[in-house]
Amino acid sequence: MTGVPASAAGGSSGAQGAASSAGASGAAAGSGSGTTAPGGSAEGAQGAGKSPRGAKLAAAAVNQASVWNVANLLTMLRLVLVPGFVALMLADGGYDPAWRSLAWAAFAVAMITDLFDGHLARTYNLVTDFGKIADPIADKAIMGAALICLSALGDLPWWVTAVILGRELGITLLRFLVIRYGVIPASRGGKLKTLTQGVAVGMYVLALTGWLATLRFWVMAVAVVLTVVTGLDYVRQAIVLRRQGIAERRAALEESEA
Repeated sequence: MTGVPASAAGGSSGAQGAASSAGASGAAAGSGSGTTAPGGSAEGAQGAGKSPRGAKLAAAAVNQASVWNVANLLTMLRLVLVPGFVALMLADGGYDPAWRSLAWAAFAVAMITDLFDGHLARTYNLVTDFGKIADPIADKAIMGAALICLSALGDLPWWVTAVILGRELGITLLRFLVIRYGVIPASRGGKLKTLTQGVAVGMYVLALTGWLATLRFWVMAVAVVLTVVTGLDYVRQAIVLRRQGIAERRAALEESEA
């Protein structure tokens, strides 16, 4: 009671009233009963002891619910579209224009959702651990499925598939290796590469002939060049980031020793 000031007249009763009020509010927060007792301060302490646990449970519930936001739902849609795309792509031997058109529609939906889910997550604060893991997996899954199907059908050379997928997997691994030193940001070249790859692969999914078939060849050539150039740029950024991180750690260690 030493922390509660009392007035000159009726000081003891004022202090007792404050203690009873604090005990009642603590009991209501901790147990939800709303009753007061002479030992109200003890009940208040017990209620305060329970509140952090209740806060953790509430936070866990909020985090669990936040997984089902619109950005993550778009990512899940892309994951679901992968097996559907493969089934459509390989239906009836893989050369029927109608099935290939449906496969292109599934691929286009996946590419469009890829443009929006990350933007929505950052704009409306919908970033979750699930999204951080599932989004890049969904991106590489739909692109990898399309490239492998095209190469298996003989529409695209295997070396093109190997270059694109090798670059994507290699850069992803590189990001994890240097994450202790910092994050390699996505560059404009990388975004242009992704867009060009999507357009080129989409054109190959469609059963195009004539000058459109020639055009898709050159679009894919540009995509391959951008894939290699941006991949080398990411390697350069990773080397610079690692050197800076090592230098900063060394300087911090020397400063602490001094």
